Amino acid sequence: MIIDCHGHYTTAPGALQKFRDQQIAGLKTGLDVPLSAQTKIGDDEIRDSLENAQLKLQRARGTDLTIFSPRASAMAHHIGNETTSRRWTQACNDLIQRVVGLYSDNFIGVCQLPQSPGIAPVNSAAELERCVKELGFVGCNLNPDPSGGHWTSPPLTDRHWYPLYEKMAELDVPAMVHVSSSCNANFHATGAHYINADTTAFMQFLSSDLFADFPTLKFIIPHGGGAVPYHWGRYRGLAQDMKRPLLKDYLLKNVFFDTCVYHLPGIELLLKVIPTDNIIFGSEMVGAVRGIDPETGQYYDDTRRYLDALKLSDADRHKIFEGNARRVFPRLDAKLAAG
Repeated sequence: MIIDCHGHYTTAPGALQKFRDQQIAGLKTGLDVPLSAQTKIGDDEIRDSLENAQLKLQRARGTDLTIFSPRASAMAHHIGNETTSRRWTQACNDLIQRVVGLYSDNFIGVCQLPQSPGIAPVNSAAELERCVKELGFVGCNLNPDPSGGHWTSPPLTDRHWYPLYEKMAELDVPAMVHVSSSCNANFHATGAHYINADTTAFMQFLSSDLFADFPTLKFIIPHGGGAVPYHWGRYRGLAQDMKRPLLKDYLLKNVFFDTCVYHLPGIELLLKVIPTDNIIFGSEMVGAVRGIDPETGQYYDDTRRYLDALKLSDADRHKIFEGNARRVFPRLDAKLAAG
């Protein structure tokens, strides 16, 4: 089985964005737009949004199951207030649950959290619990920067986040560290803000004792870990200078990297530097890069093709494509084991 740990509903029916537009317009006029204001989305609309996109690509590329979440760039936690974010998040998560209901063999849910600048992360715990216990989701996306590129929140290792981590540990679900859109003109969202956040999160983990306090907590750093694999020697050296233990001993039991790296040399470097036990297959399709690479004639985000080009042992291939995902997402493993 090939499990893709990183998929977003980037092709959601237009009615979802219409609700968001209503919310944003309401913020300007003082109108409180309730969740019930959504235009009903039919099952056929959901099917149409997937059959010629994610499902078509799954079949063409030979992947089996996508761990699926709302569109990351649309989380936009900086818009509005806590109520705005909570309603938008519920709408997005409920739509993911409907996708899973229609295509349970192809998708399993991961939730967006109703974060908001200046609001305690623990306020997201109720939605996380709803999604896990009621909707059957197996993880969450955690935005380390709800301000949208201005980084007003404490580091992920600050006790500010601990009450939410307690809920994650209780539910036994991992988080993918994933920022959203950038409203800071210095940072292009997918080309800079995403990669900056991946790198920043890793350095925060490196310089803390978070996993001594939460030994079972697990994070996936997407987009191949940002700059981390390329500068692995720097991080090893910084840990050494800080008198930290070896990275493999105090970080790599809890931190994992996906394969959303869009060229073969990048994937080769990732696998050369990061232990196979810490790499989980991901493509992010249909996502940030949708075009065809003129050097190869293939889609940039067809990341399976890069892995297939490498001489991997059967054991390592199984870990990357299936085993590691099942280990990091125990609720996914339980669902698959149950058939």
